[in-house]
Amino acid sequence: MVEKTTLAAVKKALESSPKRNFKESVDLAINLRDVDLSVPKNRIQEDVVLPHGRGKALRVCVIGGAELAAKARDVADMVITPDELGKIADDKKQAKKVASQVDYFIAEAPLMPQIGKRLGIVLAPRGKMPKPIPPGADPAPLIDNLRKSVSVRTKDRKTFQAPVGTVDMTPEQIAENVDAVLKRVIGKLEKGKMNIDSAYVKTTMGPSERLI
Repeated sequence: MVEKTTLAAVKKALESSPKRNFKESVDLAINLRDVDLSVPKNRIQEDVVLPHGRGKALRVCVIGGAELAAKARDVADMVITPDELGKIADDKKQAKKVASQVDYFIAEAPLMPQIGKRLGIVLAPRGKMPKPIPPGADPAPLIDNLRKSVSVRTKDRKTFQAPVGTVDMTPEQIAENVDAVLKRVIGKLEKGKMNIDSAYVKTTMGPSERLI
């Protein structure tokens, strides 16, 4: 059940946004209070599965051996084998290119230490360290969830934002996505909603509408 205030704010944000010649994203911006983000445990880094997806195609890369690679070929946007991983890691320009082209990475669990050592310097600052998957597991369900997900990261800043849809989605779909992200963020804060100073929804180039 979507919050009425959320739906009203989303409708107003969509209505007050001038038409553009490109498909704008809809973003949720959150301002925190009374949270010490210099302490790592207080920071938020969550992948939230949106009820109605992002409204745009997200690219997922799978890193794994022959068995996982074979299962991923038809469902992933990119597959990297252990041999290819070494070559990419040795070429920093190529590593950055791959990191910029891919929204989410999945990796065979035993490869995680190697990936952290070789590619961590490129992936970690972007919040794109791979999600581990057991050897031989079917990657399709995880890929499907990631394509509907948004990464919510505060780092050390009290103001942060996350895309929650696009302007061609219905207000109801966007509002449900907004509520899903807010619920997850509130659940991670020590004082819950009391730690949120304000929250706004807006299109890429449109005015902000206050939610909280």
